[in-house]
Amino acid sequence: MFTTDRRLRRWWPMLAAVPLGALCGGGYALAASPSYVANAYVMAVPKGGSDSTTAVNFAQAYGRIISQPEILLGPAARTGVSLDELTSRVEAVTSPDAPMIQIAGTAGRARLAAREANAVAESLVDFGNATTSQTGVQLLRFASAATPAGPSTPSRGIDLAVGLAAGLLLGGLGMMARQSCSTAAELSDSEVTAADRGAAEATVADLPQPRPLAEGESVPAPAPADEGTPAGAEAAAAEPDTAEVAAKAEAAKAGAAKSEAAEEPERRSAKARR
Repeated sequence: MFTTDRRLRRWWPMLAAVPLGALCGGGYALAASPSYVANAYVMAVPKGGSDSTTAVNFAQAYGRIISQPEILLGPAARTGVSLDELTSRVEAVTSPDAPMIQIAGTAGRARLAAREANAVAESLVDFGNATTSQTGVQLLRFASAATPAGPSTPSRGIDLAVGLAAGLLLGGLGMMARQSCSTAAELSDSEVTAADRGAAEATVADLPQPRPLAEGESVPAPAPADEGTPAGAEAAAAEPDTAEVAAKAEAAKAGAAKSEAAEEPERRSAKARR
């Protein structure tokens, strides 16, 4: 029981943070608004003696200008989305090896995302083909965007995994901070104990030490206390009266003399009988 309680006290930050992180990740996956992504593809084809390298270079150039108003004004009018909003929803991705342009449309509804991607792809093709005679590159719609089957975000599995990872990280940091505080407290207690011990040893060292007696030397008798001081008065009160002691001694001597005088005739008669 004691071991279990000790382990719980040690691991409680981890035990609390991991379920909390998983709960936050799952709650975000349930509460977040779904987002759908649809992809359309446009290919650059060389014309009039141009080579494939020129087509790749122009494909990358058209991908960089996908957010220009000249390209997005028409799709914004057809989809009913404002120009600023459509600019943030559309993205173009190009390849350094292939003359291919991927146009991704993002929206809160699957059909609207597909409509945005197709409208922008059509507008880019019209914009590029208007200058084919000068660039030597023609743009073709390679693949139209299909309606996505499910949202790209949020992903319940990914969000749950992110929540668990965050819980593990926070729990580990909490355990490290708790262990650091415990270690610091133990070190401070040991330092205080060592300081007290050193102060006590220094105090004892500062006290006057007794001088060792030489050979044949006796311990000197303490000096008589002055009766005028409290210590002298206590010492005088503790000592017996000298006159009283002398009177008792005289009385004892007188008693001994009387006893000897009473025994003298008996000793004489005994000597005469001998």
